[in-house]
Amino acid sequence: MGEKKRKEAIKQNFVFEKRNYIWMFIGLAFIALGFVLMSGGGSNDPNVFSDAIFNTQRIRIAPTLVLIGFGIQVYAILLKPKA
Repeated sequence: MGEKKRKEAIKQNFVFEKRNYIWMFIGLAFIALGFVLMSGGGSNDPNVFSDAIFNTQRIRIAPTLVLIGFGIQVYAILLKPKA
C-alpha cells in the first residue's frame, strides 16, 4: 500500500495540455509558411538585379504570416488549462 501512495505522489503534471500543443503547432505552421513565402526572388547572376524581391508576397504577406504565427504562439502559451 505504501508503494501505491508513493507512485501517486510522484505523478507527473505537464505544464501544457493537448490544446496548447495543437495551438503551438498551428503557430509553427504559420511561421514556417511565412518564411517559405519570403524565400526566393534572387538572381543566379550577381550582375543582374531582380525586382522579384519587392513583390507583395515577400513584402506584406509573408511577414504578416510570421507575426500572426508568433501571436498564436503567445496565445498557446498563455492558454489556461481546463478546470
